[in-house]
Amino acid sequence: MTALILNLSPTIELTDEQFFQLCQNNRDLRLERTAEGELIIMPPTGWESGNRNSRLTQRLGNWADVDGTGLAFDSSTGFKLPNGANRSPDASWVSRERLEALNPDPAKFLPLAPDFAVELRSASDSLKTVQQKMQEYIDNGVRLGWLINPQNQQVEIYRPGQEVEVLQSPTSLSGEDVLPGFILDLAQILS
Repeated sequence: MTALILNLSPTIELTDEQFFQLCQNNRDLRLERTAEGELIIMPPTGWESGNRNSRLTQRLGNWADVDGTGLAFDSSTGFKLPNGANRSPDASWVSRERLEALNPDPAKFLPLAPDFAVELRSASDSLKTVQQKMQEYIDNGVRLGWLINPQNQQVEIYRPGQEVEVLQSPTSLSGEDVLPGFILDLAQILS
């Protein structure tokens, strides 16, 4: 199954509140919205992708609990990016400092780009589409992004102002200066 894209413009222009309510009223659907206002209905993943994503989120969350400088989020968390898009990375992290300065409503989407975002390519994901999403994250303030691609046994690392770095079959990834001390063991995630 592939994602469905609904182009509502110019017939329907959803406000942020209307989009939020649409998501709340359809909790069984995973919805995203592009900067152009298109609605993306993401299909559920297969069990293998679900298990890989669970491990990814668990490992990031475990590190965040010990580190204490920020919060980790799973794929059900919505972010309102500066360009107007509403996105939900497969896993993400935001520093406590940024959260406290913003003091966002915990029942709403976070009105910022995370510091760190990960997309785990599932079998139904178009590589080009996920790469564009990763670039959108970086263009909107994400400081470090990983595109984990089990199909090609690759990881693409995205950083602001730099070319994408492609690693072939890495066994682990470093959180660099964004997530100091975080080393993601890719066992059972990439392979």
